[in-house]
Amino acid sequence: MTMKCPRKTTLVAAAACILFTAASGWGQQPTAPDTPTPKPQPPAQNPADPKPSLQAPPPGRISVTTNLVVLPVTVKDRTGNLVADLKKDEFRVFEDKVEQKIFSFTAEAYPLSIVVLIDNDLKQKDAEAVEPSLRAVVGGMSANDEAYVCRFDQHFHEGPGFTRDQDVLLTELRQTSKTLSSKSGAPLPGDPFNGPTINNAPAPGVNPINADPTVRLVKGQATKALDDAVFNAAEVLKDRPGDRRRKIILLISDGQNGSKFNTHKYEEVREDLLRQGIIVYSVAVGSAYFERRFNRLVSYSNDTGGDVYYGARSNSFEDFYARITEQARNQYTLTFSPMGDRKVDYHTVEVRVRREGLTIKTRQGYYGGTFSTTAPQ
Repeated sequence: MTMKCPRKTTLVAAAACILFTAASGWGQQPTAPDTPTPKPQPPAQNPADPKPSLQAPPPGRISVTTNLVVLPVTVKDRTGNLVADLKKDEFRVFEDKVEQKIFSFTAEAYPLSIVVLIDNDLKQKDAEAVEPSLRAVVGGMSANDEAYVCRFDQHFHEGPGFTRDQDVLLTELRQTSKTLSSKSGAPLPGDPFNGPTINNAPAPGVNPINADPTVRLVKGQATKALDDAVFNAAEVLKDRPGDRRRKIILLISDGQNGSKFNTHKYEEVREDLLRQGIIVYSVAVGSAYFERRFNRLVSYSNDTGGDVYYGARSNSFEDFYARITEQARNQYTLTFSPMGDRKVDYHTVEVRVRREGLTIKTRQGYYGGTFSTTAPQ
């Protein structure tokens, strides 16, 4: 019989105890480690892939609104033809003689909102030249243009309203033509005031000025209120969407203006035109040119960036209408964010081009607050 070694027996017993303890722990959940579990890492980026964009900041970011001055610009060559191939970097814009950075540039054609403002008190010869030409206004209009026919003498005579229907517009122009052709240069009954008279003087209670709105002269002064007519035409255009349309006044007149018979002064009318971005194109009838009575026509056109055309024959007027609508529709449009003194309300504007031998027409200035607004950034 073999004797067991006590030391060996002790070691076997200790090993059995350890195995029992380990076996009892296998059925329990492991305890959480002391160190945090590492977060999963995104897959490695391919160097050829574009860099990921930065995440947008949390709500509360600052939005910036930019005010822009919009300048319609006409450019002509030496022969008077429109120049349509200029690029943005060929233009320079100055505000109060300080050059500005051009924010945007386009040569896109715009539809027109036109007030056709016709002098209702022309001399017989001038009326006979204008009357048959009026129907040609329709020929220069596109399907997206709209027009409003008005007349003026000492008063402003509104038409039915804006229309894009060229047949309706043609009817309105024909009716206006009949109004012009029905007038005569011969003295009307009751001359010079077309009302009751006693010893060639107005009868008591009769206003010699207002008795007939077509009276041409009172003591040598014109009674036509041209400034008021342009102001009222601007009011007609006020609600048209100027950011999507060109707003223009087509003024057909001999230029006579009775300053005492106007409620609105020239400076007030000009400011209203500039604030609304309205452009005046003037057609001066024959006597306006020969009598040098077209100063008002020139001033309104130059200040607003329009143009003046002089004519004496019906066929010349017809050509003018087509050229005016083409010019107004196909202007360049420049915008800039003004950086000058904002405490000043009126700012002068000048546009130059780097190409030589060209004529540039745009408005002469603008008033503070007459801005277009870009989307928040």
